[in-house]
Amino acid sequence: MFVAEILKTKGNAVFAIAPETTVSDACQPLDEKGVGALVVCDGDLVAGVFSERDVVRALAIDGAAALARPVADYMTAKVIFAEPREEMSALMARMTDRRIRHLPVLEGQRLIGVVSIGDVVKCQIAEHAQEADSLRSYIAG
Repeated sequence: MFVAEILKTKGNAVFAIAPETTVSDACQPLDEKGVGALVVCDGDLVAGVFSERDVVRALAIDGAAALARPVADYMTAKVIFAEPREEMSALMARMTDRRIRHLPVLEGQRLIGVVSIGDVVKCQIAEHAQEADSLRSYIAG
C-alpha cells in the first residue's frame, strides 16, 4: 500500500501552527484535535514538527517558563518527509530507524497530509487481515 492510499482513507487534514505560537497555545489544538503532533508552517513552507514529546522536552529543559516561549525553540526542525508514492514498508523502516511518529507528506513542495505511526500500523493490520481471509478462502476451496 502507498501513502496516497492512506491519505484517501484518513483524509488529508493537516493541523498547523506558526513558529511563533507559544508552547501553551500549541497544547490546545493537540488536545482538541486529539493529535500527537502539529506541523509548524512558516507561510507555505514546513519549518518543523511540534509534538507531545517536544512539549515534555520543553518542560524538562525550561520548566513552566517553556509554556510562554515559541514552539520554534523546541520543535523538531529537521523534518523527515514522506511522498505519496512511497510504500508503507519504507515508511515503517524510516519511522522505526529515526524514532519518529509523524511524517508530513509532500507532493513536490506542497504539504498534502500527515501520516502517523498509528496510520501505518492500522494499514498493516488491515493488509494482514485481508491476506489471512484470502488464505482461508483458498484453503476452504
